[in-house]
Amino acid sequence: MIAELARTGRRARIVVVATVIVAASAGYLRWQSRAAPMPGATASPTVASVPAGIATVARHDVPVYLSGLGTVQAFNTVTIKTRVDGELQKVAFTEGQEVKAGDLLAKIDPRPFQATLDQAVAKKTQDEAQLANAKLDLTRFANLATRDYATKQQLDTQRALVAQLEAQIEGDQASIDSAQTQLDYTTITSPLAGRTGIRLVDQGNIVHATDTTGLVVVTQLQPISVIFTLPEDQLASVKAAMAPGPASIAATTRDGKRLLAQGTLALVDNEIDQSTGTIRLKGTFANRNGTLWPGEFVNVRLLAQTAHNVVTIPSGALQRGPAGYYAYVVKSDGTVEMRPLQVGQIDDDLAVVDAGVDAGEKVVTSGQYRLRPGARVVADNSAHT
Repeated sequence: MIAELARTGRRARIVVVATVIVAASAGYLRWQSRAAPMPGATASPTVASVPAGIATVARHDVPVYLSGLGTVQAFNTVTIKTRVDGELQKVAFTEGQEVKAGDLLAKIDPRPFQATLDQAVAKKTQDEAQLANAKLDLTRFANLATRDYATKQQLDTQRALVAQLEAQIEGDQASIDSAQTQLDYTTITSPLAGRTGIRLVDQGNIVHATDTTGLVVVTQLQPISVIFTLPEDQLASVKAAMAPGPASIAATTRDGKRLLAQGTLALVDNEIDQSTGTIRLKGTFANRNGTLWPGEFVNVRLLAQTAHNVVTIPSGALQRGPAGYYAYVVKSDGTVEMRPLQVGQIDDDLAVVDAGVDAGEKVVTSGQYRLRPGARVVADNSAHT
């Protein structure tokens, strides 16, 4: 019995050992079959080149801009108000209408003021008649005094009366002028060329000179102004740009992709805002096409100078890493390396490089997401990032 159990254990161990040997042999043969080249097969090819947009570093004359955020303001803004009390008989403008200086905007009931003017004119006529009679009496008293038929006191009294009436007539003329002015105020005209806003008072209402709201606001849009700010440390550059003459400025959309208008720098504010460390500037734009509108936010670029013969690369070549800007530079063997760059001005098309690359070198402008240092590239300017 014991001998039979021993024989059974030996057979089990032999079966296990045989199974392990067979499995190991099969794995070795499989490895050999994969490692050994098939008859007639060639060596595996090298890694394929990565298509990428490639551009040559060049030197150009580049305008240097100072950029700031600005707000469009009307060149002039006037709140049209009545200067006399009365009924608003007529509103002569349409909301949003373009008006010229002197155009009729509104009419106040003129009848009370016309009556006051007529009274003043009549009073002057009355006093002029009295003056004429007093002058005749003065002449008579003068003749009588020469023959001692009138006393000197009577003559002096008549002279005083004539002078009094002359002064009264001057007062009458002043009253006429005042009444005429009040009558003129009933006709309200635009003091400048511009655009009317929303009507603030409807026809038929009683308006007063003390009203604070006014009738309408007229804004002058041609020319138009833009108020913008720059850091205070750029003040010296602004002054240098203004030294030869009016500095050129341009207004663009907030994303900087579309030019709205070009103008000139009108003034630099006379003090720096200490709370923000900025200086306010004002630019003037002809705005003939009406592209700028009061209250609009725009980006303003001031042409500070033109940098001559500086190294430039396409803006698309710039990549930003933890240590700053870099670009993939194509070496002579067709592979790329990451090159840190010192970058100056950047706009939509070109970036000025102060250090890192030189004219004649090639940089990758698109397809960078597929690259690693040492990767081989082939020019394909249809590639996109």
